[in-house]
Amino acid sequence: MRYANQVSEVLNAFLQEPLKENQMDQFYCNNTMEYRMNDKYSSPIEDIFDMCRNSESSNAFLLLGHRGCGKSTELNHMTKKLVSKGYHVRTIMCSRDLDLLNIVSSDLFILMGEALLEIAEECNCKIKQDILKEIQDFWGERIETITSQEIKNGSIETELSIETPNFISKILKMFGKIKADLKFNEEIRNEHRRKISICFSEWIRLLSQVSEEISKETEGKRPIIIFEDLDKLNPEDAWKVFLNYAAILSGMSFPVVYTFPIALSYDIKFSALESYFITKTLPMIKIEKITGESYQEGIHIIQEIVKKRANLDLFEKNVLVKMIEFTGGSLRDLFFVINSAAKRAERRKSDTISQEDAERALEELKTVLTRRIERNDYDFLKDIYTGNKEQIEDKQKLLNMLQASVVLEYNGKRWHNVHPLVASFLKEQGLIQNDRNESGRVSNIRMDY
Repeated sequence: MRYANQVSEVLNAFLQEPLKENQMDQFYCNNTMEYRMNDKYSSPIEDIFDMCRNSESSNAFLLLGHRGCGKSTELNHMTKKLVSKGYHVRTIMCSRDLDLLNIVSSDLFILMGEALLEIAEECNCKIKQDILKEIQDFWGERIETITSQEIKNGSIETELSIETPNFISKILKMFGKIKADLKFNEEIRNEHRRKISICFSEWIRLLSQVSEEISKETEGKRPIIIFEDLDKLNPEDAWKVFLNYAAILSGMSFPVVYTFPIALSYDIKFSALESYFITKTLPMIKIEKITGESYQEGIHIIQEIVKKRANLDLFEKNVLVKMIEFTGGSLRDLFFVINSAAKRAERRKSDTISQEDAERALEELKTVLTRRIERNDYDFLKDIYTGNKEQIEDKQKLLNMLQASVVLEYNGKRWHNVHPLVASFLKEQGLIQNDRNESGRVSNIRMDY
């Protein structure tokens, strides 16, 4: 990732992925929380940071937020801060390691085991021999299969000796094979899951013992695990993973942060999870007030996020502001539009992104969003847009629209609005009056200067 001084460099600067720890100093924009929370002293990420460092506090968190609101970048920034304080953190990318369309809670416990052993190896933790022996026995066949392929001279017994310095490395190789099975091999996947489900208490005890050994090695600092991408689960799978196993998932002896679909917080079942987890929400950056006026402070902070990655002179006058307004505070949508517009500008051999480049990119995104709604959704969306932004009775419809990113939620005072591009579509259908609001923001995609 590099700073963009030319249109041809924009794609590299606005990759559809979170900032990594080593990119924070150059590209991370501080001070967004005030414009998310409507309070400069409130921060769900800082709350989790503080509680992870408190050995007496609860250990399990659900972090909610719209896709593309910046959760992953904020979690990576938190990780960097924790590491600077001497903590060991592992982020598990569930979309990489698992099939998100076929996931059960047992999969998470398997990945926890791998993450803890990676931390133990990282900090040169001397795990007690009896703990390693029990882990070997739990997955004994799998370790033997792997090590037997490596033996050239000597016996399996020698290779599996608990005194062998690289024994943890051998177990981690085993986990690599298990992860591949979980994602691609249905028959063996079910064998792994049955093993965990039959021996849940035994495996949880082993995880706790490994965590304790790490804490001893790090002066009482507990290892921390973050599960990314679980907010992308469809509702049925999310409930299957979390609802039936809430007590176990929330009962680990070390802090665990799970991302979670924000839309499901409107389901009555969510209250059951709140009894087990500390729930925090990372809101969108607000670019409009509930009254419909532009929120200039929010627009400005998103401009600052863009400025961290690219020279603002690459955008013709007012183009970036309109991109921000029509993407509703969603950084993912904004980056999509910037990239799409930059591609067109580059093909035109232009040094800047023009009004027409932006309009076509916004139309492309609008098409993507409006494919997710049907005619019987129009009245529901119109009702929100024209004023019913807080007390929405049809929770199932709201859940579906949030899941589709067609409706966006803003905090401070919790309220909703229709995605600006979907609102533009409804105006085209004649369902919403096509005029200017008090802020002077245009109501359709055409950008007037």
